[in-house]
Amino acid sequence: MNSALKPVALLSILCLLLSGCAGAVIGVGTAAVAATSTEKGFSTSVSDGLIFTKIQDKFLQADSSLSTALDVTVNDGAVLLTGKVKTPEEKILATRLSWEVRGVREVVNEVQVTDKSSLKDIAKDVAAGAQLRAKLIGDSKISSLNFSIDIVNGIVYLSGVARNTEEMNRVVSHARELKFAKQVVNYISLLSDQRD
Repeated sequence: MNSALKPVALLSILCLLLSGCAGAVIGVGTAAVAATSTEKGFSTSVSDGLIFTKIQDKFLQADSSLSTALDVTVNDGAVLLTGKVKTPEEKILATRLSWEVRGVREVVNEVQVTDKSSLKDIAKDVAAGAQLRAKLIGDSKISSLNFSIDIVNGIVYLSGVARNTEEMNRVVSHARELKFAKQVVNYISLLSDQRD
């Protein structure tokens, strides 16, 4: 076997063992081959391919409609979610599941929700989200990119990975200080926690 193809073959076998998704293996293999001619590099592309495969697997296990409704893009551990879902809860679930995968450094959820709240509720949620994001960015003891914020009808959903308990508690505390926050739901995991 050509020595250049050996890593791709090994990667394909590994992905089959990890996820059981043959379609994902083809995508990962293609990404790995393409990586040799990009600035991204082979090892980063392989890691991104494994993250993509694990996220798709989590979507299939939790709610199979997520894997068909959403597009997942992974670039150097940063995950971009796009597409449409029916409820805010599905959007939040997609964010939370993505953060559960080892190697994910950031989750940007641009998923659109087709069931809409009132314009007034949406405006309050958007304002609260912007305010909380500004607080996290302004706090030197928080790495703000490591956290996702979703606010639906005054309920703040936090997800991401904190370096330690102190950082997690600071994020939760900032969320509880929001004027329109009725409740804070914490899905933040610690860096020391086991992730898939």
